[in-house]
Amino acid sequence: MSSKPQVCIVGGGMITQVQILPSIYHLQRMGIVGDISVCALNSPPLKVLADDETFKESFPGQSFTAYPSLDTDPEKKFPDIFKEVIAKMPERNIVVIALPDQLHYPGLKVALENDQHVCCVKPLVLKYSQAEEIAKEAYEKGLVIGVEYHKRFDDRALMARQLYKKGKFGDFRMGQAALLECWYYRHSNFQNWCTCENSDMFSYIACHYIDQLAFITGLLPKFVSVYGVVEEYPNGNKGFLWTDGRVIWENGGVLNVQNALGYPDEGPGGNWQGMKLYFRKGDGSAMLVHDDQYRGIKHTYSKKGDDPGDTYYTEPSPDYFKYVDVGGVGLTPVGYGYRSIEYIVKSICKGIDASNGLDEKQALAKRQKLIKQFDAEGVMATPANSSYNELVMEAGRLSILNDGREVEITYGENAGADFHKY
Repeated sequence: MSSKPQVCIVGGGMITQVQILPSIYHLQRMGIVGDISVCALNSPPLKVLADDETFKESFPGQSFTAYPSLDTDPEKKFPDIFKEVIAKMPERNIVVIALPDQLHYPGLKVALENDQHVCCVKPLVLKYSQAEEIAKEAYEKGLVIGVEYHKRFDDRALMARQLYKKGKFGDFRMGQAALLECWYYRHSNFQNWCTCENSDMFSYIACHYIDQLAFITGLLPKFVSVYGVVEEYPNGNKGFLWTDGRVIWENGGVLNVQNALGYPDEGPGGNWQGMKLYFRKGDGSAMLVHDDQYRGIKHTYSKKGDDPGDTYYTEPSPDYFKYVDVGGVGLTPVGYGYRSIEYIVKSICKGIDASNGLDEKQALAKRQKLIKQFDAEGVMATPANSSYNELVMEAGRLSILNDGREVEITYGENAGADFHKY
């Protein structure tokens, strides 16, 4: 058994395959984390992970423990198996929550009840009161929680944040952002959970750019209105598959955000995304444009791959997550998707190491001091420093379920979201 912190990934879906597990594998290879387990509702997604040829090439000899086991009847479901696995872990190790949005809160509660540090995919939860509850419980126990808003670790965002602090832009006035994921996502597990009653494309995707604007400027969102276009998935379930949101900020600036599962499968990139912001400074203006969809790479292959969305002509992105050969064993993951996981895991490891050589009272005080430091630095999203995102989630859901009515966010002691009273 490794002396390094154990990692339990709860959720075996797309984000675990394309970002989380390979990142954790690399951290294991570097000696930062130890044994890895992955929990899923049933065995088929775990089998996909175990058979992934890219993992075999990139991380030869590495593996995870599957719960349920890979040879389990694929039709049999185990909704509570993650609870059993987490309950058996030594306290203050690492749990990664990679579940559908509406299941984050119960997953987080199980992790905290068992005294585990957490990395959680965005958004943390869908209700502000839950975010506050999680923040309070984690702090009382000295448990580090990092919310995986990976676009914070895009160098574009980090550069913009630094320049904004130096006064290079001025006062935010207006902006547009968009992130449209591929059409073929409709055939994935999205059709089972991202349905009208649970979530929508604004909740799932817009949070990236809303968080990014807040991350860069420090401004808070004040009014939210979201209109959603309902369509059927291939299995007949209905979802808000196209959304248009308007967010007015505390300084009066406005951001429009469009999201969808609608980028053409034959398009050259894996999605379409970008942000354009305008500012006023004195008698002039300033502009910030992130052409995130512009990859700067153009390839045409002699034969296209077999995966959904593969094309002969493609413009692959080197930014989010890629594998490269830099020598040594296997391949190395690079990009802000990896850097985000690495940052959160290393921050958790600081929390784990903070207890070394101290009695429980001293160790708790030191971990709590570290949590306050992470909250104040604001680089890693935490329940305490990013709960405005949960208010936006509440406001967005209230608006989209009421044909786009504008919802006002209130901060302070009675924080919440309710229809704007004119």
